[in-house]
Amino acid sequence: MSQYPKLKNKTSYMKQGTRWTVIAVAVLLLLFIGIGILTGAKTTYKVYSSTIQEWTAKLEGSSFLYLFEMENKAFKDAHPAGNRIPGLGTLSFQLLTSLTPNDPRSLLGREIPGLSSYNSQIIIAGEGTDFSTLPIESEPPMEVDDRGEEGVVEEDQRPEDDSKKVPVGKDRVYIYHTHNTESFYPHLPDKSTVYDGKVNITLVGERLGDSLERRGIGTIVDTTDVAALRSEKGLEYYESYDAVRPVVEEAMSQNGSLNYFFDLHRDSLGREHTTTTIKGKDYARFAFVIGAENPQYEKNLAFASEIHKRLEEKYPGISRGVITKKGAGVDGIYNQDMNPNAILIEFGGVYNHLDELYRSADIMAEIFSEFYFEDEKVSS
Repeated sequence: MSQYPKLKNKTSYMKQGTRWTVIAVAVLLLLFIGIGILTGAKTTYKVYSSTIQEWTAKLEGSSFLYLFEMENKAFKDAHPAGNRIPGLGTLSFQLLTSLTPNDPRSLLGREIPGLSSYNSQIIIAGEGTDFSTLPIESEPPMEVDDRGEEGVVEEDQRPEDDSKKVPVGKDRVYIYHTHNTESFYPHLPDKSTVYDGKVNITLVGERLGDSLERRGIGTIVDTTDVAALRSEKGLEYYESYDAVRPVVEEAMSQNGSLNYFFDLHRDSLGREHTTTTIKGKDYARFAFVIGAENPQYEKNLAFASEIHKRLEEKYPGISRGVITKKGAGVDGIYNQDMNPNAILIEFGGVYNHLDELYRSADIMAEIFSEFYFEDEKVSS
């Protein structure tokens, strides 16, 4: 009998053994590379929540619904109308390139000056809120004067039972204004600029603080002239948050009971986006802005989302929603890393009147006080 068949079988077995050896070595190499990435990229590196956040931030929010659906079919009902399941290729492309195929901002925002300011995500969209109606800051003021008020403000009209309440316990809320000279056209003789040293967003802060105290919540309203402070320190307008940070830190160190921090601003959008009518009266609308570059921003986001939800339940349309901001051209933190209950609230816009802003401040005080006392009851 010929020996060739046996030799042929022996050669085949040797080739097969070599192939499995190569596969085993390749698997081991991949394993070691993976371990190296997880242990060498950062000191004591683990898959931290911040790492997961970095990766998943490159995906569209709707994509997560499909991932959740793999585990719980109930999420199927949460799909946005008309959305199709993204393919594995699409998801991989987004993760590897940080580009979203149906969102040109992800590409053009890096190339077109100014477009990076739209580096925002709409977490909760209020009525009329989309990427074309996001909150916009005014251009830095060339000069700010104490020109006084031109517009007429209605007499103060508050609920009778509101005035009977007094602050209870220690101060809990701290209100301040990073852009303290942001003003409103209806109150300015000179319409060429929308900044004023006297009639500005600080009046809204005073009204909100007064309304909170009438509801039994101790409140500090900071009156620091941040614009002057910034000038003294030689800081640019975009460094306003750096200028005001020591002011807030000092307040925190001197008042350990403070647990809520509201930075009030006014938007630069037109009246049609920043005003709503409720029972025949006009109100300035709110927008909540959260800095997504704060490592713990989810807590601030949860707080803002809760206030938005309560506002919309009682006064539909008064909140424009909750957005996050990060990336080039924006601060990205807004000093919200100092406390999980620190939020930035846009009160109305450049065309709103103080009457409308004051009414909204009273509503904010009403809704927040309900939340506050419920939370205090649960905590005690």
